Amino acid sequence: MNRAPHLLLVEAPYYAHLAALLREGAERAVAAAGASCEIVAVPGAFEIPAAIALAAKAAAGRFDGFVALGCVIRGETTHYDHICAETARSLQDLAVRDGLAVGYGILTVENEAQALVRAAPVEHKTGGRDKGGEAVRACLALVELRRRFRGNEG
Repeated sequence: MNRAPHLLLVEAPYYAHLAALLREGAERAVAAAGASCEIVAVPGAFEIPAAIALAAKAAAGRFDGFVALGCVIRGETTHYDHICAETARSLQDLAVRDGLAVGYGILTVENEAQALVRAAPVEHKTGGRDKGGEAVRACLALVELRRRFRGNEG
């Protein structure tokens, strides 16, 4: 018998109002799936992969999957490009190299208006795209796939 998945949501509340919307959608998706989660915050998107790596090693077996939540808005320098590329690459490395189930909910946008639409849950007054919930659903799909390949182990 499979136990309900337990996820770690790692959020970067650099843009607190956007992080709150992403978290709202993520928590709704966790609840809808009958899963459970813990939430930790890190200073910015760049720190999310490190936090997931630390949790995966320090609390091995405690979490079935990990969800990255944050937002990077393009500015006037190339900082945006480096943060987006390295964060995505690092999360993909954790997924492929370490076999972690990782849901990617980091918005990479040109401006705050784009971020608001993507961050807000569908039920929100803006009729958002629910990228937080989408990241949880993607993570849970990988958790289920891993269980299937392992022969439905807990």
